[in-house]
This record gives sequence, C-alpha cells and structure tokens, in this order.
Amino acid sequence: MESQQNLQASRQDDEMSLKDLILKLKGWWKFLLSKWLIIGLFGLLGAGGGLLCAFLSKPDYVARLTFVVEESSSNPLGSYAGLASQFGLDLSGGGSDIFSGENILEFLKTRLMIEKTLLSPIQRDGKTTSLADLYFDIYDIRTSIDKKPELKGVRLPSDVKRSSFTVVQDSLLNTIYEAISKTALKVEKPDKKLSFVEVKVATRDEQFSKVFTERLVREAINFYVSTKTQRSKGNVDKLQDRADSLEVLLNKKTYSAAVTQDFNINPSRRVATVSSELVNRDKMVLQTMYAEVVKNLELSRITMTQETPVIQIVDVPILPLKKEKLGKAKGLVAGGVIGGFFIVVFLTLGRLYKEIMN
Repeated sequence: MESQQNLQASRQDDEMSLKDLILKLKGWWKFLLSKWLIIGLFGLLGAGGGLLCAFLSKPDYVARLTFVVEESSSNPLGSYAGLASQFGLDLSGGGSDIFSGENILEFLKTRLMIEKTLLSPIQRDGKTTSLADLYFDIYDIRTSIDKKPELKGVRLPSDVKRSSFTVVQDSLLNTIYEAISKTALKVEKPDKKLSFVEVKVATRDEQFSKVFTERLVREAINFYVSTKTQRSKGNVDKLQDRADSLEVLLNKKTYSAAVTQDFNINPSRRVATVSSELVNRDKMVLQTMYAEVVKNLELSRITMTQETPVIQIVDVPILPLKKEKLGKAKGLVAGGVIGGFFIVVFLTLGRLYKEIMN
C-alpha cells in the first residue's frame, strides 16, 4: 500500500516538473517576444556589420595541389637477405613507417616542413627574398614590425642557415608558422578510401599561394623519400665502397700475375713457380669476393628501388587561382544571426540575474 502511494507521489512530482518546465519555456518565449524590437535592432546592426566586412575584406587566392602515394606492401627480395648478412648488411627492410596512413597529413603541417618552405627564395619585383619576408609584406606586418626598435630591420633571409637565427628571428618565424598552420593551410584526403591527398593554401597573394603550395609538397616528398630509403641507401653505399676497393686490389693482382708469367724462369726448378701460384691464388680469392659483393650490391639496389615510394602529383595550382571572399549575402545573414544571438544571450542573462537576486 505504501509502495503504491509512493509511486503515485513520484508520478505527480514528474508531471509537476514537466508542467513547470513547459510553463518556464512559455514564459521565456513571451519575454523574448516582448523584446522583439531590441532583438531586431541588434540583428540589423549585425547584418550591417557583416555587409561592411564583406565590402572591406580582401579576397584570398586558393592554391590546390593533389598527389597520391603508392608504396610497396612487401619486400620481394627477403629471401636474399642472408646473402648480404655475411658482410654485416641488412636488406630486410627500408625506412620507418612513420609516414604511413594518416601520418603524412600531419607531416605536411609540421613546423619543420613549413619553415623549410618559408625560408626558400623567391623572385619578386626583380629582387630575391624569402617567402617569410614576402608574407610580412603581403599582410602589411612589416610596417608594424619596423615601428618597434628591437624588431626594426629584422629579416628572415633564405641564404642563412636556420640554426644561426637569433631569438627575435625565431619568434617572427614562429608567428608566420602559427598563422599559416591554423588558418591558411589545409591538408586532407578527399576520399578516405583512396590514397589521394589534397593540399590547399589560401592567402591574399596569388604568387605566394601557388609557390608555397608547390614547395611545401616538394620539401615533404624529398624528406619522405629520403627517410623511407635511408637504410637501403646506407647498404648500397657500403657495398659500393667495398666493390671499389676490391676492384682496385683485383686489378693489381691481375697485373702482378701477368708480370710473373713473363719472367724467364728455369722450368727445371719448381720453386720458381711458387711466386706465380701465390699471385694467382690471391687473384682467385679476390675474384670470388668481388663477384659476391657485386651480386649483393645489385640486390641492395633493387631493394632500395622496391622500397622507394612512388609519389605522383596529379593536379597542380594553375594561374589564375580561384578567389575566395566573404559574399554580401553571406555577410548579411551571418552578421544578422550573430547580432541577434548575442542580444538574446545578453537579455537572457539579465533576466536570470534579476530572478536570482529577487
């Protein structure tokens, strides 16, 4: 009996709470309707601000570059790895898989790649400058920088080593990196099922957008390929050095063998042929070693070729680039919505404050 009474009481409480909620919402709706003039006024002001921003905003030039990465899924020469093991070499695998999958998307946005690209040279108005200094000029940052005594005249040249930069230069370069990585640069896969990667750069300067996009991808590809083939390239270099050394020794022994055979030696004395036999024996040993090294050298070269990823650029940015700008209609709508939203939030907080204080 008591349980039934408790159940009925809880149901009544739920009904009352739902009723109170509906009444609360109606009260808030009536309150906001009573302030329609203020909300409408701020909506119009926001729309006017959005329209003004559309008129004053400068267009962004968008450069797009698409490439595809194709890697070898297996090493077909794994069975030959033992042939080179006697020389202390490893033919079993290539570079790290750090760039596999989605990692390459983040790799293109790393500070290393962006800074390398920014510090590359570019011809502008008959002068050679870096993309970093050009960025300052494009966004009129140079004027504000030169107003500060500690920053006046500071440049980010392309012909100076990055490690020799001062703290001020590091700070300025980091400012550009933050701006580009957060707003201007976008790297994505248009289709997650495919290996196509699209790099998009949007800045106020058409030449900057195009050149930065192309050089960023080029720097990333060079670093990517060299990292993937680093181990195999080391094996090839070692084998090439050994092959060159053995070739020199083999040539010397060949000439020595020819000289000993040309001597007029008394055939009645067998001891006279010992020198010729020793030279021929050394020559045979060197021939065997040289043949093995050359064979492993060719296998190592084939392995490096198999491990080298094939990166094919599909689409490149072509002038004139597409312009992106805040449209008038979009500015009106966005400004009106933002203005109306903020005044509604302000009025709501004001009423809540009054209710709490009362």
